[in-house]
Parts: sequence; C-alpha cells; structure tokens
Amino acid sequence: MTLRTTATALLAATLTLLTAACGGTGSSGSGGGTTVTVYSADGLGSWYDSTFRAFTDQTGINVNVVEAGSGEVVSRVEKEQSNPQADLLVTLPPFIQRAAASKLLQPSGVDTAGIAADQVGPQAQYVPIVDNALSFIANPDADPKPVAWDDLLRPEFKGKLQYSTPGQAGDGTAVLVLLQHLRGKQAALDYLKALQANNVGPSSSTGKLQPKVSNGELLVANGDVQMNLASIKDDKSRFEIFIPADSEGRRTTVSLPYVAGVTAGAPHADDAKKLLSFLISDDIQKTVPTDALGMPVLDALKTSGGAGPDTPAGVLQGVDVWVPDWNTVLADLDADVAAYQKATGS
Repeated sequence: MTLRTTATALLAATLTLLTAACGGTGSSGSGGGTTVTVYSADGLGSWYDSTFRAFTDQTGINVNVVEAGSGEVVSRVEKEQSNPQADLLVTLPPFIQRAAASKLLQPSGVDTAGIAADQVGPQAQYVPIVDNALSFIANPDADPKPVAWDDLLRPEFKGKLQYSTPGQAGDGTAVLVLLQHLRGKQAALDYLKALQANNVGPSSSTGKLQPKVSNGELLVANGDVQMNLASIKDDKSRFEIFIPADSEGRRTTVSLPYVAGVTAGAPHADDAKKLLSFLISDDIQKTVPTDALGMPVLDALKTSGGAGPDTPAGVLQGVDVWVPDWNTVLADLDADVAAYQKATGS
C-alpha cells in the first residue's frame, strides 16, 4: 500500500476483524474522547470489561482491546512499527522482555513503588499488572486422573492431550522453561519428545484449548491459573486445574505474570501511560483476586483474596512457585525453541 490514508483505513478494518475473531472486549465506552488500543495476550477479558469501563468513566478515554496469543501480539506490534496501532502491549514473559529488547516499548514513567523491582523493566518499560502461574487442566472424565508429569505420557491420553507451542504462546514457552528447570535441558527435550506421541499438535493460543478440554475433545491441556479460574467462573467450563508433580510428589510451577508496556511510537502514549498507572493503582489491584482471579502485583496486597478452592492461592497451596530470570531465558530462547522443534519434529 502506498497511500498512508489507505493503509490506515485497512489497518483499522483489520483490527476490528481481529477483535471479533480473537475474543477482544472491544471499546470500553463511546464518549467523544480518544481511544487507547491495547494488544493483549488472551485471558483477562472479563476483568478488562469492568476495569476499562471504570477507566473510561473516570477519564473519558475509551479503550479498545485486541486479544491473541502472547507471541502473536508482540509480532503484530513489530510488523506495525512503520504505522503503530497499539498504545499498550500486554503479554507474558519472556515475550515482554523480547519486545523491550527489540525496542518496541518506551519508558512509561509510572510509579512502580510496591512492586518487586526485579519484575519491572528498565525505566518502567514494562510493568506487571496481574500475577499468575502456569497450570494444567483435565476433563473430569480423564481416567486415570493425571497427577504427575509422567502421567501425561500414558497411552490413554494419545490424541487427547495438547499444549500450546513454545516460542509462540507464553504458557507453552513456560512448559519448556519449567521442564528445563526441573529436569535439565536435555532431559526436558527427551520428555517432550516422548510426550509428542500423545500431543494433538501445535497451538499458538492457550486459551483456545480450554473449551476443547471442557467439552471432552481433549482430556488434558496446559493453561495458567488465572485464565483457567476465569473460564470456570465465566464460561462454566468443565475441567479441573492441577499442577503436575515430579516423581517424588513435589509440585512446582513457574511465575507467569501479565506484563504491560507502552509501545514505541504509540499514537496515544500519554493516555496509555495513564491507563497503565490506573491498572497498578491500589483500588484496581484490590479487584484482581475477585474479578481477574489472579494475584495482585503490589506486595502489600499479595495475601488478599483468601485461599478457597476456586482462588489462585487455593490452587497454588503447597506448590513451589519458581520465578526465573526471564532475561536469561530470553537469551537462550531461540536456541532452546530450535532444539525443541528438532526433538519433537514440530
């Protein structure tokens, strides 16, 4: 396309279609103010609805959301550098670190006091907004019920198990990273090679696996605690959340927060910074356990929300939550994904 006006019109139409196709929440309001566009990894849709509506009521700034896989939203921002469309990018690690390394983000200037310093990017280029962790889900009809990593290798799950693709989806990448942590890199590849006998195939979005497990098309899939709890609550999904155990019965997962950054060249950068500040404010963070079914990122609120069976704290009770150095993960990611693809033939 050679004319800027034509490109802008086509991109606007594309974003509208993508929002409908990916389950985006659309605009939070219809006032006469500006509209901030958020590209987000899927999973926070219900919380976005209420939170962005409150933001619009308070500021007059509308919010439009496009949801897709964790790697896909970063890829879109990268492809649109010559004509930026997104103002705020929300994705999972290590994709947010990759966005920063690729100069797709700008310093936000937001006040990050009360948030763990090692979770915040340089100059607050990226900031966690909802804490979360990797999980797995199983249809109640799964027999035997999976409890441990080795259970997933059982022949009963052949063609009934799927996990999102490392390098494309945040949750799928977390599966690879966690197995490397638990078993070492080569043993992790050996396990995933064996698991490939049961795996249905690649998936760029973890969220798309939830309805398949709920309706019995799949018996097991990966996910994350926040998204899975939200699906049970909002969609009445029929599955159980579990954290696979090792051979000695220990359950370990990996911290997997939703992290936001203002994009480089954002058309409405100042408004995006206001939205980011709003998302990490005390009042909004207090809604995270009940409305987002995640965990607050503010240290002072970490214990809020209780530890019932349908809460993040309840799911993670007795589980070791490992926090990686995501920059180290990112440095090796391309080589690790290439090794994964070779080992699994994917």
